[in-house]
Amino acid sequence: MRRTPSVAGATTALVLLTALNFVNYIDRYILPGVQEQIKGEFHVSDAALGSLTFWFFLTYMLAAPCTGWLGDRFPRKPLIVGCAILISLINILTGTVHTFDSLLLRHAALGIGEASFGIYAPALLADFYPEEDRNRVLTIFYTAIFVGAALGYLIGELVGAQFGWRMPFYVSAAPGFLFAVLIWLFVKEPERGASDVKPETGGRKSVARAISLAHNAPYLYATLGMAAITFSLGGISAWMPSFLQRSGFSQSTVGITLGAITAGAGLGGTAFGGWVAQRWLRTNHRALYLISAWSAVMTVPFGAVCFFGPRAAMLPALAGAIFCISLGTGPLNAAIVNAVPATVRATAIAMELLLIHALGDTPSPRLIGMVSDHSTLATGLGLTLVTMLIATVLLFLGAGTVSETPVDREVRP
Repeated sequence: MRRTPSVAGATTALVLLTALNFVNYIDRYILPGVQEQIKGEFHVSDAALGSLTFWFFLTYMLAAPCTGWLGDRFPRKPLIVGCAILISLINILTGTVHTFDSLLLRHAALGIGEASFGIYAPALLADFYPEEDRNRVLTIFYTAIFVGAALGYLIGELVGAQFGWRMPFYVSAAPGFLFAVLIWLFVKEPERGASDVKPETGGRKSVARAISLAHNAPYLYATLGMAAITFSLGGISAWMPSFLQRSGFSQSTVGITLGAITAGAGLGGTAFGGWVAQRWLRTNHRALYLISAWSAVMTVPFGAVCFFGPRAAMLPALAGAIFCISLGTGPLNAAIVNAVPATVRATAIAMELLLIHALGDTPSPRLIGMVSDHSTLATGLGLTLVTMLIATVLLFLGAGTVSETPVDREVRP
């Protein structure tokens, strides 16, 4: 007999995993805040700077299939604790880096830890909460994307300006160790599939369902749509500090300004999008896809003004773009989690991460840097507008494949 996780246990897990996710995104977005310092120290091109993110996401996506396999077969809590410790140790080792090639290696190693956490945490949360609550829960969990990114920019800019670009990575290491200990002590892992309507069994059926992901249309459209959005978001995140500095904004204030805009607009958009989706789901089971599609298309005009409009309009347009792009954060992740059964959920998230980074933010910073080297950074960032339109088409098509509610699909034998 399956035991439903307690409310207190589920809440504790959500709070601690969300806190660790904040730290995770702080680690990731320190680099854009200090990359102009890195460029000055190592005398590298924009394309080379973009390759830091390229190597990070290359290892991130290559590690995903293996870590997904582990997550479907072993307890997730000790794996998450190990990821937190690994990420913190890598950040501490940043102080030993004194060549650009060593920095590439360091950033590549960080991708392994972050990919693993990004797979295990949502899969574990899905076992704590029933399907109808997962949009709300994952919306909370993924507020870390924008608030963590904002803090990463801010820590990178302020601490880096005062103590050098290595120090921000030391600062971000300590919380990872703390939350690793708290998760080990206070999170009790639920039975796999404990909150699903009809739990699945493992064995050969699990293998067959993993293979069937290739024929799962709602899962594929949501994943490919997220890949296109990730191309845009990854490129914008990597290059926006440099773009603002090169557009005439003071280097000493870019981190604070960008951090405030990212945190305010990103958090507001994520919360509002999750709230709208939760209410819309009561009357339309396609709501998770539809709000994500509208989120993508509304981002385009704001992005165009930010990249190609007058300087005075750049920051307001950036705030509008971040607000719009964040509307679908929780709903789209919930759509992916709900589209697959518990026994292959970690594998499905792993394959999603592989695809969204292979097609998304692994190539985008480098491609934008290459275009920038041959024209302007604004032109390079313009590539992100095209991929947002592609995401819009994919997500509207995906909405058309959801003919039944996810719960109905789960119940069917």
